Amino acid sequence: MELIGIGILVFAAAIVGTVTGFGIGTTMVPVMAALYSLPQTLLFVGVIHLFGSLWKVLLFREGVSWKIITAFGITAVIASFIGASVTIQAPEALLKSILGLFLVAYAVSVFVKSNFALPKNSGTLAVGGAVSGFTSGIFGIGGEIRAMVLSAFNLPKAVFLATSGVLGLFVDASRLATYLGGGIRLEPFFLWGLLIFVPVSFVGAKIAQRIVQKIPQDKFRKVVAVFLLAAGLYLFFV
Repeated sequence: MELIGIGILVFAAAIVGTVTGFGIGTTMVPVMAALYSLPQTLLFVGVIHLFGSLWKVLLFREGVSWKIITAFGITAVIASFIGASVTIQAPEALLKSILGLFLVAYAVSVFVKSNFALPKNSGTLAVGGAVSGFTSGIFGIGGEIRAMVLSAFNLPKAVFLATSGVLGLFVDASRLATYLGGGIRLEPFFLWGLLIFVPVSFVGAKIAQRIVQKIPQDKFRKVVAVFLLAAGLYLFFV
């Protein structure tokens, strides 16, 4: 039953995480952390998240924005290393609440003023990368910030998701290496479970690809904003 339960969670998280560009952390980390230790949760979800990022790159490979990847990715990787190094030593509840409020404010602004967006410059990308990388490293949750920043550039759907996937790969590789270097290891149950959970994550991502194809490009940014709002409320109240 435990195996089936985690499999269902991975499947649902893969669909939501791929459609929005968030990754699976937002859905999986809070649930897994309630049942298992945070270090074990972060390493396990991080591995699944890494594959989820890979699926986005493979399924939406029509193009990526290397300019955005460079400006966002450098600070994201550095901050991810720092965040992963201090993993459970920060006031988790407070930081999650602040992140939640920030996401809610941004999502609401998108609906109140439909043309609202963060400044489209390298500074936004650098700061966004640092915040996203740090929260990914310390909490396993950072895809919302990445999606928020990328949505400001109004990229085509496939480019948005593929670019998010490449950035996710860089950040995941950095934080996973740091977790492993710090002595965190997966328990045998999770290690062998990856043989099931990784393919399940691909099936979820493949279904999400079909969903994305049915979303009109001019509505895509608001679809992402809806999920940002939901994620923000969840992070604030949980």
